[in-house]
Amino acid sequence: MNNARKLHRKIAPILFLPLLLSALTGLAYRIGRSWFGLSDKFGDFMMLIHEARYLGKPLVPVYVLLTGLGLAVMIATGLVMLQNNKQSMSKLTLVCCIVF
Repeated sequence: MNNARKLHRKIAPILFLPLLLSALTGLAYRIGRSWFGLSDKFGDFMMLIHEARYLGKPLVPVYVLLTGLGLAVMIATGLVMLQNNKQSMSKLTLVCCIVF
């Protein structure tokens, strides 16, 4: 297992819940307000969760920074793994063509 895969595997479970919450509350806010005309109170509650304001003013920038950096690392390691997979798949295709 290469280093990118190990790092990806360690970070993914940590970032799963914050990113899922952000995605779901962002969608709920936009769709709820635009399509269903839900109240301002609902919108405020969704944005409270989406922006992690429940952590308090001092921790929100730290949360945003760590989540953003974590997501960038996940994208980078995912691209590295994808590149490694393409290389191994092309080698496998070459071997299969020679054998058959």
